[in-house]
Amino acid sequence: MKIYMVDSFTEKRFCGNQAGVVLLENGEDFPNPDFMRLLAAELRYSETAFVKKLEREAFKLRYFTPAQEIELCGHATIAAFTVLREESVIKAGSYRAETMAGSLEIEVSGKDIWMEMAAPRTIKIFERKESAALYASLSLDKSDVPETLVPQIINTGLSDIMLPVKSQMALEKAVLNAQEVSRLSAAYDVTGIHLFCLEEALEVTARCRNFAPACGIDEESATGTSNGALTWYLRRHGLIKPGEINCFIQGEAMGKPSMIKTIFDEKEEKPRIRVGGTAVIVLKGALV
Repeated sequence: MKIYMVDSFTEKRFCGNQAGVVLLENGEDFPNPDFMRLLAAELRYSETAFVKKLEREAFKLRYFTPAQEIELCGHATIAAFTVLREESVIKAGSYRAETMAGSLEIEVSGKDIWMEMAAPRTIKIFERKESAALYASLSLDKSDVPETLVPQIINTGLSDIMLPVKSQMALEKAVLNAQEVSRLSAAYDVTGIHLFCLEEALEVTARCRNFAPACGIDEESATGTSNGALTWYLRRHGLIKPGEINCFIQGEAMGKPSMIKTIFDEKEEKPRIRVGGTAVIVLKGALV
């Protein structure tokens, strides 16, 4: 059982979002869930992906935070397929990842790994009155709320609250109330809150921060699933165009800047969102 530490959504070591990757030997089955959760807790990364080869172009992935198993993790998927490529298990081409969120298409292209997200779904659109508690949970008030955008719960594999603010200043001043965000996450059955502001610079679509204390993650420096959900949010508001690469900056407040890329298009007349980026292996070893 080989173990890797990988920095995802970055080309530089010690930036991006760390993920653990555990490669199972050929023919080896997944350990019991308690063992995988304890190993994830021991590694102390926000998520650890356990990878089992099914056939030549298909792999099964299971994801654990230090607290629990989750259905999908974008940055850990990017990390896992980077490890598979660097260890010459795969090369450029198309692959399939079997996850609890469904069967996802993976494209390995140059330095980038692209993953297809689960079909996007808008779960809830918040009324202005009920939005106040969301902003207060991050020490924000009505002066930080944009006039034309409202919070929504969106799922592209995991459900998150998309919470817009009207400036980078508001984004930076947000302070987590972990107890309150955990309470709201449980009440709305979401992973956490994805805070964002639109960016006027042509090369950047939005700047983001992500809070998921209910999953044992106070703040995360790069989240693929959340930015996949944000892509659907922005598309439904007419703020991005099909086929274009969108760039989201996250992790600046943590000193771990990350760039997450996304593309929205349609496949067989159905909306499709892909999330991509690069990753760097920092350490590797074996469980003794």
